[in-house]
Amino acid sequence: MQIIWRAFATGFFISYLPALVIPFKKNTGAGFLGTLVGIPLVLIMPKDQMLYSIGMLAIWVFAILVCKKVQFKGYVGHDNPKIVIDEMAGYVTAMAFLPRTWPYLLAAFVLFRTFDTLKPWLVKTFDRMENAFGIVFDDVAAGLMANILVQIFIIFFVRA
Repeated sequence: MQIIWRAFATGFFISYLPALVIPFKKNTGAGFLGTLVGIPLVLIMPKDQMLYSIGMLAIWVFAILVCKKVQFKGYVGHDNPKIVIDEMAGYVTAMAFLPRTWPYLLAAFVLFRTFDTLKPWLVKTFDRMENAFGIVFDDVAAGLMANILVQIFIIFFVRA
């Protein structure tokens, strides 16, 4: 059963790829790849806003459950870099209620990765929680911040 939890946690093992290519580097880019896996996930999400919201909530809950269940031998910390389901949940949040066109997919991607990497106040608050909720919700917070910025851009520059 542990292999199934690990498959979900690692984006079906995509987070193992960077370490195979660059084994000596600490920050391998697994989060970047996990966010990339979030793009097709967003594209298959329902277009209806209510259904998208329900799906997004289900992804958050599932991601927390996976983070609680998954185990990696030899890893002591609470937020293993191989876990990328949190990046997937964060990117789904970043794209909530946005048009699914490449400019928005890219803008949300770049902003989400920026907030996830820099860990501003709200993101850092969740990141300090040493539990599955904190693992997922630092990325959800980064996604929310990215979403808000893109929504503001749409209000002031696209709909003007």
